[in-house]
Amino acid sequence: MPLTFDDLLARARALPSGGRRAVLGIAGSPGAGKSTLAERLVRELNGAGEPWVAHVPMDGFHLADAELDRLGRRDRKGAPDTFDAAGYAALLGRLREEDGDGGIVYAPGFERVLEQPVAGAVPVPPSARLVVTEGNYLLLETGAWARVRSRLDEVWFCGLTEAERIRRLVARHEQFGKSPGQARDWALGTDQRNADLVAASRHRADLVVPAGAVGG
Repeated sequence: MPLTFDDLLARARALPSGGRRAVLGIAGSPGAGKSTLAERLVRELNGAGEPWVAHVPMDGFHLADAELDRLGRRDRKGAPDTFDAAGYAALLGRLREEDGDGGIVYAPGFERVLEQPVAGAVPVPPSARLVVTEGNYLLLETGAWARVRSRLDEVWFCGLTEAERIRRLVARHEQFGKSPGQARDWALGTDQRNADLVAASRHRADLVVPAGAVGG
């Protein structure tokens, strides 16, 4: 039988065990639906009761544009070396090690309109028994990214057809201010190079999630 969203809910719900906080990673290429899946999981698992699932996106670890300018990397923003990978790995380790005993853990967020990271924007309360984190490079084996996988209990990979992924990505770039031509050029240039890199790490995932399992 095909995988359903209810199957994903059950699998995620079972990750925390013995009172220990669990961290679930959702990986995939740009535009593959990582945020959509993460947000729906968190919403459905929390329901109307006391929130016990937190959402910590990787995007908060983008380097600021001023630093990208200093490093000469602004024209390929979104590539692996335009993030603070070591900082992201350290946060994931802290989320697991403190396990709710050290009070609120604050993670950085990302402002999509400004396309800039925002410090201390995402609170993870002690009551969070499951943390869902999502991003492109959770399965990479190079540099500081190699520290990330061992800090995640499971990693799911969003599987989406290339045509649909690119269509969604172009639409997202247009939504946040790029012209149609700029949006397509970025999606097929910088984004595509990153997507190819991410796709090569797919085999390290615990589960590949088909588009049909994400739903609304």
